[in-house]
Amino acid sequence: MTTASTATLSHYIGGDWRPGSGKRAESTNPAAPEDVVAQYEIADSELLDAAITSAVGAARGWDEVGVLARGKILRNAAQILERRAEEVAALMTREEGKTLADARGEVGASVETLYYHAGAARRPTGTTYPSASPDELVRTVRRPVGTVGVVTPWNFPLQIPCWKMAPALMWGNTVVWKPASDTPAVAVALAEVLAEAGVPAGVVNLVIGPGSLGSELVADPRIDAVTFTGSVPVGHMIRDIVIPRGGRLQMELGGHNPAIVLPDADMAGAAAFITAAAMNSTGQKCTATRRVIAVGSAYDRLVPELTAAVQALRVGPGDEDGAQVGPLVSRRARDEVAGSIEQAVGEGATILAQADAPDDGGYYVAPTVLEGQASLTIANEEVFGPVTTVLRVDDLDAAIDLANATPFGLTASVFSRDEASIRRCVDHVAAGLVKVNAPSTGSEVHAPFGGLADSSFPAPREQGSDAVADFFSVTKTAYLRALPADPGS
Repeated sequence: MTTASTATLSHYIGGDWRPGSGKRAESTNPAAPEDVVAQYEIADSELLDAAITSAVGAARGWDEVGVLARGKILRNAAQILERRAEEVAALMTREEGKTLADARGEVGASVETLYYHAGAARRPTGTTYPSASPDELVRTVRRPVGTVGVVTPWNFPLQIPCWKMAPALMWGNTVVWKPASDTPAVAVALAEVLAEAGVPAGVVNLVIGPGSLGSELVADPRIDAVTFTGSVPVGHMIRDIVIPRGGRLQMELGGHNPAIVLPDADMAGAAAFITAAAMNSTGQKCTATRRVIAVGSAYDRLVPELTAAVQALRVGPGDEDGAQVGPLVSRRARDEVAGSIEQAVGEGATILAQADAPDDGGYYVAPTVLEGQASLTIANEEVFGPVTTVLRVDDLDAAIDLANATPFGLTASVFSRDEASIRRCVDHVAAGLVKVNAPSTGSEVHAPFGGLADSSFPAPREQGSDAVADFFSVTKTAYLRALPADPGS
């Protein structure tokens, strides 16, 4: 791996790049921790206040720009990001650790998201209703919510911010964005793209800092809505701040996603999809497959295919040719995942397969397949890394019960050729997304995305035109009565 130079980052507030408070922080390369990717002075309360003030002050002007002009700016952003795709993907690999193939895929998905919401600006909005009065028109009008606080994670440092900010901007809202402190350089790259695309000063504001800065952001009464992706404990803390003060809240949280494999499934195909869903992006996806529920005789046919697929994975630096799994994002993340695997073995789990992983100082954990009882801690609590656990059950009813036995409900997969079994899983597995003969990961930008139970919050989903409109806009009803012509005119 070639060590590149260290970038010095600034915060983007009111259209200007500004230094922070003086307290310094840095991001490093997970594959080579001695490689400092970026350094910066963190934002303090004074800088955050300036960002919120700037966003609030820019709100009316951004609204009055008009939806088609806003859509054009988003289209510009998509084109700029598309031109910078290789540069941004390489930066993402260096800072977050995912493979270059995964990083390129994320950049491509982010470009698609920007194009989609740019195009959504031309969709019809509002509904016309009949009126009891023949000279009256009743229709709905969508208006911006106001200023949106955006708090995003490190695992998709480009795509998730695009998911949230593109529709927020299209609907006429201004944004204060606090990204994860592990991936600030990618956040700055996106802010640069938006600024170059023509987003006016104050409409998007970027502040970089620790989690406490996000707590201040969501607590500010000038923030009309908050959209957050991250862990369940942090999500619940944000909920307890935002809801009592009357703010809007959208959250996508953790997952403990099952893959149910029935005896009639294509076992080689199921194993390939499960391996990809569990191990791609080093398992650092909220939609990753954490449990494999093998029904009846499926176990004996699935496990050899699954173990062979995992053992064949190539682990290494994300920019290394042929690398399929990179390092974890940080030392803390690596230690948590390695400790969870060790704990599972101590609780009686068996390691069925592990891939080879480098032992060179990078934050690697060997991709691992475990087998054990449903009572294992790792089979109930989210572990954010390349590990999945195979569980045996006798029949489909038991599989569905086990799939629903955690507090989560984000995604699920079912592998079968039997339509009746598939329909039962779609109807009764408690997950916001159910994938049939497909990995638990991945979604389409034009379809709603979100989970159930502790994986989400009862608010409009992310993605999908209707879902984002319901969160990022306010519906008003207008009664328009025509007056007779003035006879004196």
